[in-house]
Amino acid sequence: MKLRLGMIGGGSGAFIGAVHRIAARIDDKYELVCGAFSSDAEKSKASGVVLGLDASRVYASYQELIEKEKQLPESERVQVISIVTPNHVHFAPTKLALENGFHVVLDKPMTFSLAEAKELQKVVESSGKLFCLTHTYTGYPMVKEARQFVASGKLGKVRKVYVEYPQGWLSEFTEATGNKQASWRTDPKQSGIAGAMGDIGTHVFNLLEYVSGLQVTKICADINIVVDGRKLDDDGAVLLKLSGNASGVLTATQIAAGEENNVKIRVYGEKGGLEWQQSDANTLQIKWLDKPAEIWRTGAGYLSSYAQHNTRTPPGHPEGYLEAFANLYRNFAECVEADLEGKQPKPESLDYPGIEEGVRGMAFIENVIASGKSEQKWLDFTV
Repeated sequence: MKLRLGMIGGGSGAFIGAVHRIAARIDDKYELVCGAFSSDAEKSKASGVVLGLDASRVYASYQELIEKEKQLPESERVQVISIVTPNHVHFAPTKLALENGFHVVLDKPMTFSLAEAKELQKVVESSGKLFCLTHTYTGYPMVKEARQFVASGKLGKVRKVYVEYPQGWLSEFTEATGNKQASWRTDPKQSGIAGAMGDIGTHVFNLLEYVSGLQVTKICADINIVVDGRKLDDDGAVLLKLSGNASGVLTATQIAAGEENNVKIRVYGEKGGLEWQQSDANTLQIKWLDKPAEIWRTGAGYLSSYAQHNTRTPPGHPEGYLEAFANLYRNFAECVEADLEGKQPKPESLDYPGIEEGVRGMAFIENVIASGKSEQKWLDFTV
């Protein structure tokens, strides 16, 4: 049986809503049965028609969705709710869904503020329901392999980590052209206190902590608004102090003209380093201090169980962004299924971002903006 999935936000024309729906379908673990796709009731209805849903289960608001679905027999009502709204409409529907007995998949960053994130953490813990945050890049097989490789100790003690996320799509004042994505992502009323650092900086912050197994403890940030008239940061660089006496560098920019989405991470230990980038997602480079470098590839039999669990095709077939996204949905589904059956999911299934990553992501946003505004060189990373 497929899990019954509902969606809040993500109506016609919304990029990320379509991505979530594709990711949920790839492994046939979910069936979309209901939705409140827009704050405009007519637009929500129209989106439901396009998606082929029963009109009675296309709702005018998230409140109506949760209220009406809860009244349905347990064998019919939605089980997992995917929330893909702008940042300022993350907290309330997530809280309401959890409190009414539904599991939740939520787009990042988790909330509008760190205070909301901390409150949501309490709701998740008290609800007994499962929660997934879609930090997509941790879903790639070779990112999971990188994490396992670092954890194995083969590189020795980690000393240095570099992460970067360059984009160029906001090199001009795009929000003035009617571009919906640009408009809400650069609006402090909808995105919060950060622009690029909230939108993409949180991704590489999460990637850094996920792969290295370390946590950021201090930051020193340079935050910029490059394009005239823009209200939120579109460029920044951050020096990091990490647990274990390691250090790092994080860059996130949306004004690097000509760049697309080549997320990249490099981790260096005492004995060697590794490198992964999204433009060649099937490859993990291992670099040694005293022997030739190695090229590790997705689908190979020598990879860890975590990489193999998240690989669908034989070697040589590219697995990309949608498959990485789908890995989060599939792993989450396996945990929901285990919960329904009263079983313990396998460790590989539990490997998806959750509430703790969400809280730390919101802490990153508030700490990095505070550091950017401060005249003090280094600030403690506080949660």
